[in-house]
Amino acid sequence: MYIDREIQRELAKLLKDSKNVTLLLGARQVGKTTMIEPLVRNSKGVYFNCDVETDKARILSLSSLASPEAMQLIGAPDLLVIDEAQNLPEIGRIAKGWYDSRVSTKIVLLGSSSLDLLDRATEPLTGRNEKIFLTPLLFKELLRSQSWNTPELSNKQLKEYFSDQIQVLMMQHMVFGGYPETITTSDKERYLINLTSDYILRDILQNGLVKSPESIRRLLLLLAHQTGSKVNISELASTLQIARPTVENYLDLLERSYIIFRIRAFSTNLRNEIGKDSKIYFWDTGIRNALLQEFSMSPVRSDIGLLYENWAISEVAKRNLMHGNRKTLYFWRKKDGSEVDLVIKGTDTFKAYELKWSKNKSTKGAKSFTNTYKIPVEIVTRYNVLDII
Repeated sequence: MYIDREIQRELAKLLKDSKNVTLLLGARQVGKTTMIEPLVRNSKGVYFNCDVETDKARILSLSSLASPEAMQLIGAPDLLVIDEAQNLPEIGRIAKGWYDSRVSTKIVLLGSSSLDLLDRATEPLTGRNEKIFLTPLLFKELLRSQSWNTPELSNKQLKEYFSDQIQVLMMQHMVFGGYPETITTSDKERYLINLTSDYILRDILQNGLVKSPESIRRLLLLLAHQTGSKVNISELASTLQIARPTVENYLDLLERSYIIFRIRAFSTNLRNEIGKDSKIYFWDTGIRNALLQEFSMSPVRSDIGLLYENWAISEVAKRNLMHGNRKTLYFWRKKDGSEVDLVIKGTDTFKAYELKWSKNKSTKGAKSFTNTYKIPVEIVTRYNVLDII
């Protein structure tokens, strides 16, 4: 079962219109290869995978030739796709050579990490590349794939006619996340636990920057318990019994491997606002639940409020990332404890939201924010969340 991705058209347009090298980035197993395969099949395309030693050797061999000769040797393709590009440190230099030689072949590099390994590999392509990020499945991508949904239905009609189906699908997406295989596998729990231990941590551990694998696993578990809470680096360091700079480095690694993301506090430097804090969320709530080994589908599970908040904010963040991070996400808090969960600021937009699993009632934080900025705060529950994600 293949689910259409929102970013597909943008990728196809970029491959057609831009001469730059395209970098398609994202966590392992989010569907990068699956999305690019039809484009290779339906064009005169060639595919290499740098997880395969013979493919790596072939690319290195081609790099020793003049660029036109190298392209002729592989059939003068219109499209050249190199998967798991971070596993070939020379790939940036090689791709730069081909690009600078003005070969007609469009070059696409797929990377399952944005860690130092890929950064170093693609550094020579600075100013010569276009980046596209692929995230786990958006809820609306999953929603569009349902047999009872049709393109003609508006959000209002969907909520009116298919409220029960949407709530069940939403709960599944919150619990098991959006990695494509969770949609098709019969054992979702086993898949997610294996994905977390075997693949997600692999990018982090393989670069040699983590001194204690057990410490980063314990850090992830703490973050899973505290999702959406204010990040206290000193408290995490004390609990893990490691140095504060080490915790900061580990958080940075987890961010750059697309496991977690941070949102900062919004402030206009008013004396009663908190402006330096940040909160941490998981890009995929299935990964968060796998770390906790908590896969209850109950709408009254003890962490339902935190889980819903993480899920809704990650849905907004995923769409924002895939469309070029054109908006900035914040939370807002005053020193008296008043808080708003999500503030979204664009070039000419400024919106605020309170995320509540079931209670559709204004809060002290919402009223305080509106009084301060003259912006209404929308209360977003599971019943109207489709309007913002």
